[in-house]
Amino acid sequence: MIGESKLKFRIGYRTLKTALGTALSIIIAQYLGFDNFVSAGILTILCIQVTKKRSLQASWHRFLACLIAMAFSAIFFEGILYHPFVIGLLLLFFIPTAVMVRAKEGIVSSSVIIMHIYSAGKVTADLLLNELGIITIGIGVALIMNLYMPSVDNKLEQFQREIEAQFKKIFIEIAKYLKNHDTSWDGRELTETAALIEKAKALAIQDVENHFLRDENLYYQYFKIREKQFEIIERVLPSITSIPQHVEQSTMVAEFVEVLAKGIHPGNTVLFYLEKLMRMKAEFENMELPKSREEFEARASLLHFVNEMEQFLLLKRSFKGLRTSEDKRGAVGAS
Repeated sequence: MIGESKLKFRIGYRTLKTALGTALSIIIAQYLGFDNFVSAGILTILCIQVTKKRSLQASWHRFLACLIAMAFSAIFFEGILYHPFVIGLLLLFFIPTAVMVRAKEGIVSSSVIIMHIYSAGKVTADLLLNELGIITIGIGVALIMNLYMPSVDNKLEQFQREIEAQFKKIFIEIAKYLKNHDTSWDGRELTETAALIEKAKALAIQDVENHFLRDENLYYQYFKIREKQFEIIERVLPSITSIPQHVEQSTMVAEFVEVLAKGIHPGNTVLFYLEKLMRMKAEFENMELPKSREEFEARASLLHFVNEMEQFLLLKRSFKGLRTSEDKRGAVGAS
């Protein structure tokens, strides 16, 4: 599992960028002689996000909201009166407008601009240029700070290995039950696997948002396929663990599952397992008919499980595979 210390480091990295970017914004704005230069630092804090795409979106929303706020301030304060009640009236119109143009994230930061103009008591070209300069510096520094994002490939690969390890454990437990009717398994791998897949997908989406020209990546596709495969496992477990008696086919299926467990891998060569499964299904058809109701129910449950495993493998077959740092020689025997 991804270590807690590593997670803290990722959060700490963003905090470091925020602290440095805020200081730089204030220094630049102050050096250039802008009034209310501290506000540039506030904008930088608000615009530094977890990913590049989110940062760009937040920056655009705040920039647009600030421009609207400057226009509304000139209209309301100069057209009506510089009075606290006018601020309230202005906000009654400004907030819905910001929401309408999908810039609601910029409402708070642009409210600071409104207060600056109100405090000045008069709208002038110099005042508007001053506010525009503060906005540009604050947002610009945030975008520059967010140009570099640390790679999460190692974390994604770690999630991939952990999910595969959990799949192997689950299959081994299924095989143990089919062979020996072993009921000692507590099933904790099921909840752990579900949590791992959710975390892995979230991180993969974050990685996508750190690349402007990428809508999806192989890791996200991989985790989505594992999620669908996991749904199959959860669906068949109740029927496979309620088989009333041990039959010959139980051992055959158990041996197949053991082989399948060894082949859990990020690659996509599942043809070997599909062929093995097809041969096993053909053997089932050539066996004698069930001699009792219990045997019929057991064999029916096993056949249902085998059919679901076929879907499990077909899902993986649609994926072209990953090349991880531990397996640069290519994907082989994967399921």
